[in-house]
Amino acid sequence: MWRGLGEALHQVQIIDDKPTEGPVCYISRQIKPTEARYGASQMECLCLVWALEKLHYYLDGSVFEVITDCNAVKSLLNMKTPNRHMLRWQIAIQEYRGNMTIVHKAGNIHKNADGLSRWALANTPDNPAYVPLEAEPQIPIEGINITDIGTEFFEGVRESYKQDKNFHILTS
Repeated sequence: MWRGLGEALHQVQIIDDKPTEGPVCYISRQIKPTEARYGASQMECLCLVWALEKLHYYLDGSVFEVITDCNAVKSLLNMKTPNRHMLRWQIAIQEYRGNMTIVHKAGNIHKNADGLSRWALANTPDNPAYVPLEAEPQIPIEGINITDIGTEFFEGVRESYKQDKNFHILTS
């Protein structure tokens, strides 16, 4: 049973001529009721997409490695016939395609993110990281202006293109 999503961002530094891995930040959240119906592969892919969104300011423009214990995440970029969620997620992670390498490692090697996902706090007002599910800003439409542009406007634009030395080729 999935309770939440968890990610750990680490950085490798050279200390005393040895590569040393240290944490930068940990993030987690409880899954939403609709996400509770996802299968394991979808849940792992959701976690990657969510983490890339949350950690965008750390990762944008950097070369990085995603370590996962799920092969579905590794194949997310190259699926031939993804379902609608996977297709949307493929599009969401395209900006990282050249900088991101997805590596599969057994789950017992990296337990830090598992702990975050298994012990996610409930999204309730007493949680310091509480975000109401309806937190999306509602932007009211103040008004709609409709302008009827007559055919003479478009004719004027066409004539201007014909007379312009750079654009007359387009109208020939």
